[in-house]
Amino acid sequence: MLEAFQRHLQEHFPQIYQAPVLVAVSGGVDSVVLSHLCQMSQLEFGLVHCNFHLRDQESDRDEDFVRNLAESYKVQLFTRDFDTTGYAAQKQISIQMAARDLRYAWFDQLLKEEDFAGVLTAHHADDNLETFLINFIRGTGLQGLCGIPPANGPILRPLLPFSRSQIETYARDNGLSWCEDSTNASDKYLRNRLRMDVIPVLKELNPQMLQGFQQTLKYLQQSNSLVEDYTGAVFSRVATPHSYGYSFDVSQLKSLPNTRGILYELFKTFGFTQWEDIFDLLDAQPGKVVNSSTHRLIKDRHELLLTQLQQPRELHVEIPRQEDVVEVPNGRLRFEKVEQMHTPSSNEIFVDASKLAFPLVLRGWKEGDSFQPFGMKGTKKLSKYFKDIKLSLVQKENAMVLESAGKIVWIVGRRADSRFQVTNETSSILKISFEL
Repeated sequence: MLEAFQRHLQEHFPQIYQAPVLVAVSGGVDSVVLSHLCQMSQLEFGLVHCNFHLRDQESDRDEDFVRNLAESYKVQLFTRDFDTTGYAAQKQISIQMAARDLRYAWFDQLLKEEDFAGVLTAHHADDNLETFLINFIRGTGLQGLCGIPPANGPILRPLLPFSRSQIETYARDNGLSWCEDSTNASDKYLRNRLRMDVIPVLKELNPQMLQGFQQTLKYLQQSNSLVEDYTGAVFSRVATPHSYGYSFDVSQLKSLPNTRGILYELFKTFGFTQWEDIFDLLDAQPGKVVNSSTHRLIKDRHELLLTQLQQPRELHVEIPRQEDVVEVPNGRLRFEKVEQMHTPSSNEIFVDASKLAFPLVLRGWKEGDSFQPFGMKGTKKLSKYFKDIKLSLVQKENAMVLESAGKIVWIVGRRADSRFQVTNETSSILKISFEL
């Protein structure tokens, strides 16, 4: 196994030989074997151990074991204690998910603070099979059936080609000791039940089952790569970037073959799971919204709008006096006295400076706001104006107004108020522009 491990490193993880790495060691046989293989391969490495305090005295026993292991190898050891139960309750997630989040967050922190090129974990072929079956049972797309990736950024998994049987044989042949995790015998967890009750039956039906599964994984991974490449090409064709996210032309989406499959591939990475609702968006009324935990899809008239979910922000900036440039949270306002006007762009207006009363206020629009468009004697509600010019929900949410003494001077980037217009009697012209 040592020679096969070294060949695998040279072929797939040559960077391991160029810089020191960390080896994640729980104290179990898998991680103990991984650390021994690294030692026998003369790699430069340190050990990292997480104490999740989930198994009372066993957790402390494991930490002591790993500490002794590091001393025997004469390598650096990093340990950390976690309140896993408290974190799980706070985040309202399972204990297993909490431990995973805490572990990898700490690994990221260590890699930023210490001089290590990556973290090796001891996931192996049987772990891969268990993960595949869990995803299969729970329902997943093609990506979920591709198993555990050999590398995920700086997290490297060099034992994936090897079975649990090979690892245990290597440990016995080399006289290695390790710690047994008593929870591995519990049928409380789905992974353990698969390991104890399902996988042995599959291996009995086909003794070469694990080798066949690994070959299947290769085919699935190749198919997934093709799908990802195609989806990337489609995304660049149908997605238009905006400051708020992306827009997708509905007619283009409908014209694509296998539209439902394309929608799934396009939006799964944004956390969506309500696929029937997303499919229905194509023919929904404008304003219909589907949320994920991080994003939302909004049906506009002829588009789907993708934005991040964010807490509403109250924009209210007072501009106490006229200055050349005023920085605001989402850009800057520029004030410039000019001798004459030109045809303004959408991001600038010309006003009669004498009609402005400071302080000015830049704020988000609100229901009930009204302004006086050019050519109208009365006022018009902004909500009606936005409807007339067919603004999307996202555009309305981000609309800003510049206000003077309670009167709207400018719907920023869209329309000026006629009450501040330049006339023949104007003696001082002020140009106001907004820049991102």
